[in-house]
Amino acid sequence: MEPIIAYFSNMPSLHRVLILVGGLTLFSVIETAAPLFELSYKRWKHALPNLFFTLTTILVNFPLAFLLVVAADWVTENRIGLLYLIDLPIWLFAILGVVLMDLIGAWLIHYIEHHVKWMWQFHLIHHTDQHIDTTSGNRHHPGESVFRMVFTIIATLIVGASIWIIFIYQTLSVILTQFNHANVNMPKWLDDILLWVFVTPNMHRSHHHYRLPYSDTNYGNIFSFWDRIFGTYQLIDNKRIVYGVDTHMDEKETSNIWMMLKIPFQRYRPTPKYEKEESLKNQD
Repeated sequence: MEPIIAYFSNMPSLHRVLILVGGLTLFSVIETAAPLFELSYKRWKHALPNLFFTLTTILVNFPLAFLLVVAADWVTENRIGLLYLIDLPIWLFAILGVVLMDLIGAWLIHYIEHHVKWMWQFHLIHHTDQHIDTTSGNRHHPGESVFRMVFTIIATLIVGASIWIIFIYQTLSVILTQFNHANVNMPKWLDDILLWVFVTPNMHRSHHHYRLPYSDTNYGNIFSFWDRIFGTYQLIDNKRIVYGVDTHMDEKETSNIWMMLKIPFQRYRPTPKYEKEESLKNQD
C-alpha cells in the first residue's frame, strides 16, 4: 500500500490530465468498434459542447481544490471523521474511504439535484444530451460543478478522507464516468459480473431516458450497490431508450452552448403529463 499512498499523495497534475484524455480516447475507440447505437450523428460536432463543459469543470474545480486540500489536511491532522472511529488496517481504510466518498460526493448530491427544482435547473444540462457517449459524462453546467465540489469537500470532512484517498476516488470517478456513459455494446456476461460492484453503461443508460420514472433511477457513479440499497436500482431494455429530457427536446437549444448556460436562470418547465405509462422492463 505504501507505493500507492505515496503516488496518490503527490499525484502530478499531468497524470490527471492524461487519465482524462486517455479515458476519452480509449472509450471513443471502443465505441467505434462496438457501438450499442449506430453512430448516425456527427461525433466531433456533438463532442464540442461536452468538451467545453469539461473545460469549465476544470476551471471551476481549480480554485476550489485549495479548499479541498485544506479540508483533507485538517481531518488527517486531527483524525476527524468516520474513518477514525475505529482502528482499521490501511487497505480497509482506503476501500471504505473511497466507498463513502462515492456515497456522499457523488450519489447523494446527484439524488438531491433531481429532487430540488433550482438545482435540477443546473443538472438538467447533463440530461439534455440526445446522443449519449463517453464525452457526455463531462457535460455539466459550471454551477453544477460547484455543487459537486462542495459536496466533495463535505464528504471529506464527514469521512475523514486523506488527500491520497480523495485522489484515488477522483481517478476512479473520472474513469467510471467515461465508461458508464460510453455507447458500447457490452457482452451480457461481462455486464452481469461488473454490475455486482460497479456502475456499467447498461445500468446507467436508464437514467438518461427522456422521461420519468426512468430518469430518476440509477444515480450511482462508481458503485452500483448504493442504488440497490436505496431502492433506486433499475435495469431496462437499453435499445428502447430515448435520450434527452422531455422538457428540453429541441436540439437547437440543447446543442447551443450559450443557450445551455442560460437554462438554469429561465422559468422552470414542469414535466409533461402522459396518458400512458411506459414499460421498458428488461426482458432478459
